[in-house]
Amino acid sequence: MISTSARLLRLVSLLSARPSWTCGELADQMGVTERTVRRDVSRLRELGYGVESDPGPWGGYRLRAGNRVPPLILDDEEALAVAVGLREAALSGVLGGDQAALSALLKLRQVLPPRIADRLGEMDAAFVHTPRPDEPQIAPAMLLELATACRRGERTHLSYRDRTGEATTRDVDPYRLVHTGRRWYFVARDVKRDEWRTFRADRVAHLRPTGQAAEIVDPPDPVLLVSRSIATGTYPLYTTVRLPLPMDQALRLVPPTVGTHRPDGPDATIVDIGGPDADGLARYLLSLATPLRVLSPDEVREALLHRTRDLCAANDVLPVKGDHSDQK
Repeated sequence: MISTSARLLRLVSLLSARPSWTCGELADQMGVTERTVRRDVSRLRELGYGVESDPGPWGGYRLRAGNRVPPLILDDEEALAVAVGLREAALSGVLGGDQAALSALLKLRQVLPPRIADRLGEMDAAFVHTPRPDEPQIAPAMLLELATACRRGERTHLSYRDRTGEATTRDVDPYRLVHTGRRWYFVARDVKRDEWRTFRADRVAHLRPTGQAAEIVDPPDPVLLVSRSIATGTYPLYTTVRLPLPMDQALRLVPPTVGTHRPDGPDATIVDIGGPDADGLARYLLSLATPLRVLSPDEVREALLHRTRDLCAANDVLPVKGDHSDQK
């Protein structure tokens, strides 16, 4: 016989898994009588879980959010998933500062059953993380404030610092938050300019609701808007290349956060890519490992040819004189 607490945990897990269960279905899943199911449902209600029921032989039970906050009960797999998620948040900085995630993880590990803590320890020993980029991180409180502004649908007075450190203020209509894997971006409509903009979330200094409803009419795809904003950012040098690939394949090879794409017929794509210098762009183009032609500028083309010749020389392979068509 399983304990009452374990049975209640199983019942909560089942009720959370789908919209509705009949009493008989729950009894079969838990290996108990229908009378026990009804008794356990009553216990859950006493604990504050909002379990609704429909009368009759075909009636069912369903779980809804109650007015009281019930104790958080997780089964083994759920507890492990939460612990792993907090660990990744602490290591990756996805939630901005990692102290909150790390603190929550330490508290959780103190109450995990030994079998779960052991599994988490095994995963800790197996996982290896690359160093996190030394970049400004957004404070979790600001991330929550931005998310709340998007959900509230209220025009907001935004205090912001641009990449040069200059402070600006403007009224915006908040829309979405987008995470690119490195940073969070705040997508909103600049009211005065009447245009959709992206803002680095870690550069937002302050938000103040204005009490006026936001005007969200024909909003853009927020992910696409952020991707284009990143790809067209300010770089010292840009190159234009032609890939012998249709648009969908070119987008998989060169992400929209790296370059801007336009079709060149059904089987080719023109891509504009920014970089630090000609040699850096040449290294990136070689990493694509696909035939391409550099359309401009000449310095990127020459840097690519120079690196290709050095690679051939290092492997004692001489390129055919005057034939660099597959290397451009």
